Amino acid sequence: MGRGKIEIKRIENSSNRQVTYSKRKNGILKKAREITVLCDAQVSLVILASSGKMHYYCSPSTTLTEILDRYHKNAGEKLWDAKHEYLSNEVERIKKENDRMQIELRHLKGEDIFNMHSHKELISIEEALENGLANVRYKTMEYVEKRRKNERKLEEENKQLTYYLHQQQMAMDGSVREMENEYHEKERGYPPQMPFTFRVLPMQPNLQERK
Repeated sequence: MGRGKIEIKRIENSSNRQVTYSKRKNGILKKAREITVLCDAQVSLVILASSGKMHYYCSPSTTLTEILDRYHKNAGEKLWDAKHEYLSNEVERIKKENDRMQIELRHLKGEDIFNMHSHKELISIEEALENGLANVRYKTMEYVEKRRKNERKLEEENKQLTYYLHQQQMAMDGSVREMENEYHEKERGYPPQMPFTFRVLPMQPNLQERK
């Protein structure tokens, strides 16, 4: 028997809905890859889950932007107008922000100060420089204190190492002296050795002379 017809409506159970989404999403992506290979078609597929997670597929021979541009031309839809306008505004905003920061940097260096319109701007620059100087001093003191702590730590470690080496040397010297004392004690316990003596035999007469 074949499977019964499934009513197409929203699945209320969240777990079942997630399982169905995962299975059907994989099936659609598989079909998109197959039609790309079998029919030499350019396919672009974008799936947005209810959780906000996005899955997409695009033919290897093209890009999503190229396919959307072709859709824009063929369908006459103004897909990119809003985006282009947003990007243009964003670029303009970033450019103005960069110009403003460049001017502030020149003022902090003491350049173009005479072009400033009021003494309040000079006061704000002075405050910024004082704050920066105070911050640099604080960082310098912090760095110097850290270096001093590291130096004290290294000195303490050096003292401990020197003390340890000294103790080891004293222990080795004591062991050597103890071995020497034991050696001398053993020497005192041995009896003195008799010197070697040689026995001189009388000379034998010459037997040939008697004949």
